[in-house]
Amino acid sequence: MTRGRTPRHGVARVISKLGLGSRTRAAEWVREGRVRVNGRPVRDPEFPVRAGVDRVEIDGLAAQASARVVVMLNKPRGLVTTAQDERGRATVYECFAGADLPWLAPVGRLDRASEGLLLFANDPAWAAGITDPACGPTKTYHVQVDRVPTPEWLEAVAGGAEDRGERLAVNAVRLLRVGRRNAWLEIVLDEGRNRHVRRLLAAHDAAVLRLVRVAIGSLALGELPKGAWRRLEAAEIDALGAPR
Repeated sequence: MTRGRTPRHGVARVISKLGLGSRTRAAEWVREGRVRVNGRPVRDPEFPVRAGVDRVEIDGLAAQASARVVVMLNKPRGLVTTAQDERGRATVYECFAGADLPWLAPVGRLDRASEGLLLFANDPAWAAGITDPACGPTKTYHVQVDRVPTPEWLEAVAGGAEDRGERLAVNAVRLLRVGRRNAWLEIVLDEGRNRHVRRLLAAHDAAVLRLVRVAIGSLALGELPKGAWRRLEAAEIDALGAPR
């Protein structure tokens, strides 16, 4: 590709894509005068930059892609999956308080009432591959529902549902255990639409009592305590990134 044809993007976006910080944080650096492009200071986060062509510096140092870091968290119920919540609710980032970690963004989401395995990474391109329904790993959930399922009902759930014009597909469903008035299911998805599991079960007249994500691809939550996190090993990261 020739220099003149290299696409341009806002400098804050370019910095974020390098995994150095969120786009919001990068925009703050630009406005604070900490960013230079080709030796000249810029204060507009949308200042056009040709990634790989123009020289971007932060605090006098070249902005380069950082080594990939991926962290798994056992998200507790009641936390919001965001860095800052406009309503002042507790967020998942409170679990990393005091940790020596680079900037990390959530890889996908778990809603406030859900819990379990949640990934964070400083590599947006890798994260996009993990959340891509076409090539990313499957996601496995253990779900407590407010009913005792029949074989016919389980078969219907396995067939997915239509909701708000969206197809809520299911990879697999199986019964884990049954109580007097409720049951635990294992549901495996190829994709993760907004509130996918809850909407799917509501479409089949069942309410979710608890929802725990227990695995992403080959990576299992295991015995990681609630609210605890750990870095993934290189082999674990590679396994997640491989096509299913």
